[in-house]
Amino acid sequence: MLLAEWKSDILLILLLCSSGSGSYVGINIGTQTSNLPPAADIVSILRTQQIKHVRLFDADHRMLHALANTGIEVVVGVPNDQVLQIGNSQSQAADWINKNVAPFVPATRIAYIAVGDEILTTFSNANATQVLVPAMQFLHSALLAANLNFQVKISSPQSMDMIPKHFPPSTATFNSSWNSVMEQLLRFLKTTGASFMLNAQPYYGYTEGEGVFPLEYALFQPLKQSSQMVDPDTDLHYLNMFDAMVDAAYYSMQSLNFSGISVMVTSSGWPSLGGATEPDANMDNALAYNSMLIGRALNGSGTPSRSNSSVSIYLHELFSEDLLPGPVSAKNWGVFASNGTALYPLNFGHLVKSSSNSTGLVGIFCVANSRANSDDLKKGLDWACGPGSANCTAIQPGQPCYQANNLEALASYAYNDYYHRTQANGGTCIFGNTAMVTTTDPSHGSCIFAGRSGSSSSSNTSGGSTTSSAFGPGDALSQASKLQVSTILIVATLLHFPVVYM
Repeated sequence: MLLAEWKSDILLILLLCSSGSGSYVGINIGTQTSNLPPAADIVSILRTQQIKHVRLFDADHRMLHALANTGIEVVVGVPNDQVLQIGNSQSQAADWINKNVAPFVPATRIAYIAVGDEILTTFSNANATQVLVPAMQFLHSALLAANLNFQVKISSPQSMDMIPKHFPPSTATFNSSWNSVMEQLLRFLKTTGASFMLNAQPYYGYTEGEGVFPLEYALFQPLKQSSQMVDPDTDLHYLNMFDAMVDAAYYSMQSLNFSGISVMVTSSGWPSLGGATEPDANMDNALAYNSMLIGRALNGSGTPSRSNSSVSIYLHELFSEDLLPGPVSAKNWGVFASNGTALYPLNFGHLVKSSSNSTGLVGIFCVANSRANSDDLKKGLDWACGPGSANCTAIQPGQPCYQANNLEALASYAYNDYYHRTQANGGTCIFGNTAMVTTTDPSHGSCIFAGRSGSSSSSNTSGGSTTSSAFGPGDALSQASKLQVSTILIVATLLHFPVVYM
């Protein structure tokens, strides 16, 4: 009997330890789409893509049944319009738990209940402020009564609009008009050991910043020395806007004398399509941002002010929600079509190593911009074929893609080869603004560009990666130089920082 109790205690300790270790990447599943697949098909997509964490904006029973026995961890949502009822009635809270949580666990791994979504800043009913924390408390009491309080935690996703100024992070505070409710909310999270849920969207931080922040800063791309973002009070360098937003949340909690509460990012992504006045909502930026966001979660990185605190992230979102109101960009955050086809390739299961083959961006090409300055094109070409490790064999004299005195054609091939090799790890089609993404296939004759339908790689004559410069000596790099380039790429891959041309 004593041995059995000892084993039970050990298993409980192991469960608690394993559930809190390391960061992960999940995905949001919205429902405002005109062609939402059946629940079983959605779960099939999740499993195929090795997505092990999902956030639902409601407690759809079909999804909860379909997620049973999959091992996928679930955040269920209490819609904003239900929070008012629950916050005014403990019996309503108990009824919600008994209908939407208790019948599904443990087969369905419900880990969190997200009470509302940005309810304080987006919900028009003024009573939201008064009922949010009571709703969370009533739901927690219902979990306690059902003996589920150790398995399921409760929090409430908040918008970055709660923090009027996120940079510099060290001076960030919550909007003072919300201080009372935020103190109650943070006290609840501290007491129950739950995370602070934050919706962090650098897309809006950039587009609404009126030119204050460079695009590269929003996209996790390296910044020029003149564009470095440094917190003057802490001297901490911020390489991307996402980290600054997360740290702003930590400092805002600290301003109310709360510490030791982790931040979970419950929504972050980038739209792949925008209207005429939304040029930064495009597929290339979406691919760049989301690739780096996923890698950031998987490599367990902290933030400048919390280097030992990794951040779990829910990518927004699985399918685009075309029924949402607002501009074109608001309807195009999805990364999969309803039939399960990826709009662009992302890797949710692991960090991806560089490959000599195309990553499978079929029908998408990175080519030189015809308006680019020739000197800048040459710099981009030399970088792509050198430090960028594009395979430039096919554009050497005598090879199928060589075109004498056609710098644009040569650069296009090198840019495209680099792009297809590295985009899964955050490589972009920027090259000092001399490149652009197109769906027009630049292949011609026996010169095949990576991304052409039916082709898995460029028309290189060698399977290995040749790193000689297209405008340098014809000899290949020495073995030492190859090793140096390989080392740079390996380190960049492990750290998930792409090596890109500035």
